[in-house]
Amino acid sequence: MTVTLRRLALDEPANWPESLTDPATFTALDSWSNFVGSIYKFPVYRFETEVEGQVTGLLALTHVQHPIFGHYLTTSPFGSYGGFAFADETSRNLLLDAARALAAELKVEYTNLRFDAGNQPPPPGWVQHPAYCTYLMDLSPNIESLLSNFSSDHRNHIRKSLKKGFIVKFGGIDLLDDAYEALARSMHELGSPYHAKSYLKAMADSLGETLEFAVLYAPNGKLAGAGVFIQHSKVVTNLHANILRASRSDYAGECLYWKVIERYAQRGFKTYDIGRSLVGSGNETFKMKWKPRQQPLAYWYALQPGAELPALNQKNPKFAAAIALWKRLPAFLIRPLGPLLIRGLA
Repeated sequence: MTVTLRRLALDEPANWPESLTDPATFTALDSWSNFVGSIYKFPVYRFETEVEGQVTGLLALTHVQHPIFGHYLTTSPFGSYGGFAFADETSRNLLLDAARALAAELKVEYTNLRFDAGNQPPPPGWVQHPAYCTYLMDLSPNIESLLSNFSSDHRNHIRKSLKKGFIVKFGGIDLLDDAYEALARSMHELGSPYHAKSYLKAMADSLGETLEFAVLYAPNGKLAGAGVFIQHSKVVTNLHANILRASRSDYAGECLYWKVIERYAQRGFKTYDIGRSLVGSGNETFKMKWKPRQQPLAYWYALQPGAELPALNQKNPKFAAAIALWKRLPAFLIRPLGPLLIRGLA
């Protein structure tokens, strides 16, 4: 049987089977590509492989152009991983060839494929950058059995947080203002830029009922944190979840995460994808308390000759001074500047 490659037209809906879109995650779907394309005007290029009319592979690449962070192609823009899946090696190789041909056509600096392949080595012409893992927690409607998996210290922290009087609200557009404010403020505290409120609104509009905001309120009614959670198949993914500094010592993060686990476990979801983190980071330490499966992510790069792997993350020492400065800048400056910066960190 012959495997053929096809490039989808710009306005052509992707008709991809669940056997491929499940591992490729929600970032492979038209709803995500259309949202990213509309908010930041990034072109999206989609390819598929077929055998006798049956789709055997998919690839969705976003073309990012930024004056500071470069000119590149990536799957899963503003997500952890996804946008690439295949049923066999022949389909994979055809898609990899298509990615490199598109890179040459657009004259980009590099191409980055982010997907769930564990420790699978890349083929010739591609380089793996093993910087990230995601963390997958198996869910069960039996909440007590989930709780019993944790260490005694972690169970105590969860119970303490629940006694503090925090309130978690789940919803859609009705929570947009509070969700954005909590996320923008917490990102500022961490020294990172964040998107405009219009970004979250466009995401919610495009993804519809598959997206939920969660907002955490302190006992005095003030914002304590927020998260964005996306449902795809039987998996719920933590896209963003941050806690404001003032509430961290009261284990507010434990409260938010536990309420999310309760909600989606009781609704029949099988997996909680806690989200990616840099290996060895403080975020990873926190996530490992929930006893997830630590899943290495394949971040494959095709580089221009002589180019180095990009390191667009907070561990890059080149960004240390900028992060320290960003934390000290007032909100009226960083709110308009943040989207201009973060659009290049897809």
